[in-house]
Amino acid sequence: MSNEKPDLRAVDTTHGSITEQAQAAADDARVGWEHFQQLMEEDKRVEPRDWMPEQYRKTLVRQVSQHAHSEIIGMQPEGNWISRAPSLKRKSVLMAKVQDEAGHGLYLYSAAETLGTSRDEMYQQLYTGKAKYSSIFNYPARTWADVGAIGWLVDGAAITNQVPLCRASYGPYGRAMVRVCKEESFHQRQGWEILYTLSHGTPAQKQMAQDAVDRTYGPALQMFGPPDADSPNSQQSMAWNIKRFSNDELRQRFVDMIVPQAEALGLTLPDPELKWNEERGHYDYSDLDWDEFFSVVKGNGPLNHQRLAHYRAARDNGAWVREAAAAYAAKQADSSRDSALLSA
Repeated sequence: MSNEKPDLRAVDTTHGSITEQAQAAADDARVGWEHFQQLMEEDKRVEPRDWMPEQYRKTLVRQVSQHAHSEIIGMQPEGNWISRAPSLKRKSVLMAKVQDEAGHGLYLYSAAETLGTSRDEMYQQLYTGKAKYSSIFNYPARTWADVGAIGWLVDGAAITNQVPLCRASYGPYGRAMVRVCKEESFHQRQGWEILYTLSHGTPAQKQMAQDAVDRTYGPALQMFGPPDADSPNSQQSMAWNIKRFSNDELRQRFVDMIVPQAEALGLTLPDPELKWNEERGHYDYSDLDWDEFFSVVKGNGPLNHQRLAHYRAARDNGAWVREAAAAYAAKQADSSRDSALLSA
C-alpha cells in the first residue's frame, strides 16, 4: 500500500493560522484518504468522483493512455496488409480486426478522460513522441504469416496481460477491459487459424509461418515489461490493485500457455533453453534481449519513426474532417437555441 498521504496542513499564510475553510478542506482530504485506503483493503472499485491520491491518478493516466496509444499504433502493421490479404474472406476479417483496435483505443481514451486528462492532450503527447506505446509495434510485418503471428503471439500476450485488468481497482478502466478482452480473444483465434493453415500447407508456407514466429516470439515476451527487479512502476500498481500480477508472473503464464499451442501448430519456438521444469511446474526459458527492448522503447527500433510519421500524417490529413464536424455541431447547437427562443 502506498504511503502517500494528502497534505492535511491548512495554514492561512497571511495570518499564520488555520482557517475554517482550509480546515474543512483538510478534513475532506483526510476522509477521502481513509475511504481510498478502505477501498484498497477491501478490493473494491475507485470511481471517477472518489477521492484518490494524485500519484494513483497519474499512474492510471500513464498506463491507460499508453494502452490506448498502443491500440491506435497497433493498427498499422496489420492495416498495411488489408489490401494484400490472400482472399476476400481474409481481407474482411482483417478489416474487422483493425476496426476493433480503433474501438479499443477509443474506449481507453474515454476511460483516461475520466481522470481529468483531455483526449486532445493525450493525442498531442503521442503526436510529439512524448507518450510511449507497446514496443512490439515498432517491428515490421514482413509477410502474411506475420499477421498470423501478431494475432497468435501479440494478441495472446495482450490477453494474458489484460484479463486480470478487468478487475483493476479503477472502475472505468476495468469495465472497458471486459469488452476489449472479448474482442482480443477473437483476434488471437484469427491469428492461430492463419498460422495453422500455413503450417499445414506447402513446405514454403510452413517455413514462412516458422520465420514469422521466430521474429515475433522475443518481442512478444517483452510486451509484459522489464523483469520485476527493473520495473519501477509494477509494485506500486499491484499495491493499488491496478495490476494483479507482476511482469514476470504474467510472462511465465504466457510461456506455459503457448508451448503446447506451438506443438499443435507444428511449429517450434526459437528458444534452445525452453524446457519443462518439473520442480517449478513451469517451463524454463532463455533470458530476453533487454538491451534491444530498451533501445526500441527509447525510439531506436526498426520502425519507430515510420509509425509516428504515419500517425502524424493521418492526424494532419484528417484535421479538416474534425473541423467540419465541430462547425456542424456548433451550427446545430445555434439552430436548436434559436428554435427554443422562438418557441418561448
